[in-house]
Order: sequence, then C-alpha cells, then structure tokens
Amino acid sequence: MNKRYTLEEANALLPQLKIELGRLQEMSEELEEQYIAYRKLKAVHKTSEGDPLFELESRLDFMQVEFNLYMDNFSRRGVLVKMVSPGLLDFPAIMDGEEVLLCWREGENRITHYHGWNDGYAGRRLHPDA
Repeated sequence: MNKRYTLEEANALLPQLKIELGRLQEMSEELEEQYIAYRKLKAVHKTSEGDPLFELESRLDFMQVEFNLYMDNFSRRGVLVKMVSPGLLDFPAIMDGEEVLLCWREGENRITHYHGWNDGYAGRRLHPDA
C-alpha cells in the first residue's frame, strides 16, 4: 500500500502519532540504557557456567523486537520515521502532480512544511495551504 496524505489527513493523524512517538522515544532510551549496562557487564564477566549475561541478552532481544513492532505501526500507516529523538516524521503526499513528503518536526504544533523525496529536511518549504 502506497498511502498518500493530504495536509488535512496528516494533521488529523498527528495527535495519535505524537503519543506513539513518545512511547517509541521511551523505548529507545530504555533500550540504550540496557545495552550500556549489558556492555559493562560483558566487559567484567567472561562467559562461564550460569552465564549472567543470558538474562540481559534475552531482555535486550525482547526489547528490540518490541521496538521494531512499534516502528511497524508507523510503517503500516505509510508514515516515515526519519528520527526518533527528536521526532521527525514524513508523510508521503502529492502536490501539483509531484511526489513530496509532508514534514513534521517534534515541537511543531502541526504540519506546515513539505520537501521533495531527495531534498531532505534542509529542503523544507512552507506548504501553500498551511
């Protein structure tokens, strides 16, 4: 499915996506903290009988799967997560017959900008209907 959003549709979806992005950010931070703890523990302990790393490795694997599933929530809607923190989301759209991305950055109240597929964030322009 190649979903294309109007500015109105993307802005209507934004409140829910902000909540989901917040959860994604929490998960990302927790995953990073656990990975750092794992690396420290691994540096101290060598693999042995009753490996103390196994439980932490399993937890990291589970957290990574959960994170990926949460990311899939965005993908299923056709929304592109460009950055988790700070949040940067792109919504595929068509303007004047051209494929573009409606662009939202964390801290903005609503989507007001767009850019071409190859322009990236630096190429953001004000949407004429914003």
